Amino acid sequence: MAAGGSGMADEKAPEAFGLSRHVAEAELEEEHAGESSVKSKLSGLLWHGGSAYDAWFSCASNQVAQVLLTLPYSFAQLGMLSGILFQLFYGLMGSWTAYLISILYLEYRTRRERDKADFRNHVIQWFEVLDGLLGRHWRNAGLAFNCTFLLFGSVIQLIGCASNIYYINDRLDKRTWTYIFGACCATTVFIPSFHNYRVWSFLGLVMTTYTAWYIAVASLAHGQVEGVAHSGPTRIVLYFTGATNILYTFGGHAVTVEIMHAMWRPQKFKSIYLLATVYVLTLTLPSASAAYWAFGDALLTHSNALALLPRTAWRDAAVVLMLIHQFITFGFACTPLYFVWEKLIGLHDCRSLCKRAAARLPVVVPIWFLAIIFPFFGPINSAVGSLLVSFTVYIIPALAHMVTFRSPQSRENAVERPPRFAGGWTGAYVINSFVVAWVLVVGFGFGGWASITNFVQQVNTFGLFAKCYQCPPHLAAPPPMAPAPAMPPAMAFNSTGLFAPVQAPAPAPSPMMHFFHHHHRHHGRHGL
Repeated sequence: MAAGGSGMADEKAPEAFGLSRHVAEAELEEEHAGESSVKSKLSGLLWHGGSAYDAWFSCASNQVAQVLLTLPYSFAQLGMLSGILFQLFYGLMGSWTAYLISILYLEYRTRRERDKADFRNHVIQWFEVLDGLLGRHWRNAGLAFNCTFLLFGSVIQLIGCASNIYYINDRLDKRTWTYIFGACCATTVFIPSFHNYRVWSFLGLVMTTYTAWYIAVASLAHGQVEGVAHSGPTRIVLYFTGATNILYTFGGHAVTVEIMHAMWRPQKFKSIYLLATVYVLTLTLPSASAAYWAFGDALLTHSNALALLPRTAWRDAAVVLMLIHQFITFGFACTPLYFVWEKLIGLHDCRSLCKRAAARLPVVVPIWFLAIIFPFFGPINSAVGSLLVSFTVYIIPALAHMVTFRSPQSRENAVERPPRFAGGWTGAYVINSFVVAWVLVVGFGFGGWASITNFVQQVNTFGLFAKCYQCPPHLAAPPPMAPAPAMPPAMAFNSTGLFAPVQAPAPAPSPMMHFFHHHHRHHGRHGL
């Protein structure tokens, strides 16, 4: 019996041990589940966005980045009244064409989903919308303009980073800062898609809001500089250059399709861009107006408004916050390019983030190189606005909407009809025709001529690969033994900072050249 009792006890012991082990494992699993639940909630809060609020933050944050710092420069070119009116006008026009892009996206996606298309591992882009609705010729045009615009949009963010950091640390020239920030911005290859910009979009908009109101308040507190003049507009070239910079400002909806695709319910996007534009205007109008009131024509030679404000802890904070925001905006502009490149090399469906990040790196290299070649912060915005933004987000969407719904059957079966306040289909066609005509003539025509003229003048004045654009002479000037060629009279600056046909004084000879000249004259008289 003792032996049998001992055997039964021995048999029960493993059972008890197994039960306690299962209980312990269950408790451990619950603990892990609780930890993973906390992690997933935290990840969802900071990383995985797709609501209408996320889309609003993305649109507003992407729309007003470094261009906020160049709008006072545009006001100096346009004058106060024209600057305000152009902001309101192009803000409204940009909201309308963003609405058209959203309608075309919904039309394309609805048609494809009827054909059982699966987009779970595929991000729809603007050129694919054009291809599905209008054919390959429209696709090629949309792809060319969109990619080129986003490429130079990324270049502008990189140039802006170097321009801003110089105002708190001028021990390095702007070209060196461009090298450094190019490497920093390359880390955006690790951000998978627009789903993952939730916390970045929110922080970016907070940073821009601070900077905008800092410029407004600091300008008013500083007061008008002595002898301030508000002579703009004075030249038609500068007038249309400033206008196209504002066209560029409200043309940030080249990533509309990608932002919509990241939403859980893309149908809610229709009025989001308009609401984002309204908020952006509360930042751009006060800051640009106050800076122009305080500094006037001095802004014509300072395309970055921060350059004229006194250095304080508040200004340094604005610079740092704008640097972080420009890093975020670089990612916004570059992520669609990453998608295009992934689709080209066949890695868009890859689940490995590291493989995708490594494959994306070649996209950053030409952006880095172009930022070093053309460091013209301000003028490059206008050139991009007139030549690329005009077609990418104004002309092509308006034409595409008209052609897509040109037949009665397509209008009858449309997923979304134009709003009644716009006049229905007839009103939409009238508005679209006006947008195409206006942007083609004023934005691309006059704006292109003016911005390219101004851009060429910057190249002639500072040269390509400029070491330190608009820096003090000791950094911006070329080495003494390699004097720059004389600037043509038509390209010289006058006292107001405008280009005018004035004769530039001859440069003084360097001490070394004076020595060689004297030595040559002395031995020329006595022979060698």
